[in-house]
Amino acid sequence: MKSSIRLAALGLAAVLSIAPVQAADKLTVLLDWFYNPDHAPLVIAKEQGIFEKHGLDVEMIAPADASAPPRLVAAGQADIAVTYQPDLMLQVKEGLPLTRIGTLIETPLNALIVLKDGPVQALADLKGKKIGYSVASLQNAYIGTVLASVGLTEKDVEMVNVNFNLTTSLMSGQVDAVIDGYRNVELIQLGLEGKPGRAFFLEEHGVPAYDELIYVTRNELRGDPRMARFLAAVEEATIYLTNHPDEALATFVKAHRELDNQLNRDSFYATLPRFAKRPAALDIGRYDRFAEFMKAKGLLAAVPPIDSYAIAPR
Repeated sequence: MKSSIRLAALGLAAVLSIAPVQAADKLTVLLDWFYNPDHAPLVIAKEQGIFEKHGLDVEMIAPADASAPPRLVAAGQADIAVTYQPDLMLQVKEGLPLTRIGTLIETPLNALIVLKDGPVQALADLKGKKIGYSVASLQNAYIGTVLASVGLTEKDVEMVNVNFNLTTSLMSGQVDAVIDGYRNVELIQLGLEGKPGRAFFLEEHGVPAYDELIYVTRNELRGDPRMARFLAAVEEATIYLTNHPDEALATFVKAHRELDNQLNRDSFYATLPRFAKRPAALDIGRYDRFAEFMKAKGLLAAVPPIDSYAIAPR
């Protein structure tokens, strides 16, 4: 009797051993830029098998054109794009069928940066000065608001397109300040170059706080169960980053050796407190406040209903 039970068990084990393993669901994620510390939760989720644990086979692609990912997702050529909350509102205004499903970085990174020992020691010192920017987008809305906080207007400054040469143009004296510089990148880079900077944070001078980086998908995938599993995996990776920053950094630079330098290491630690610990959470009031700001600046004709462009997948 025992031998027959044992043989049956062995037979069952043999059947199970040759049964096909259920394939993970594929998901293509387009980044907003080349790999950098902003993407740490995604890298950790990939390298530590967290996506796999949630039944996902995630392919992450850095774009050749930073403006392309949302449009490619809207066109059905990828599933998720990393983009910016303010940009999403403009893209939806253009008619792109996109929906915010989660948050990667939940605070602004953009800042107005000057040299610590330069001619601008206070915002009022910007009168008659040059301000460099990289890509025309919401700079005028931001600068106008920041200047208004000290009684100035855009007519009091000269805006200069320096492309992506923000730190070099500032250090060389080509401009007196830069907008579009990130507090977790350019501000650190200036210090490493021996030219310490000072940041004026937009959200402290009239610009409503917003999510710097978010995840978007096309509208037809709003209810796709992969989205909730993706965000659950990202949340798990973010909690790991928070609890084990040194180990997470080691994993990050092992996966991307080209990023193993002082700037990226310092940026990694500077970015840690800014990652969304609840990436699927949606603060409706916060999104409405920023939409009101964009409407007041003439960037939106009306405040769109939140569920027309943002959801919290369950």
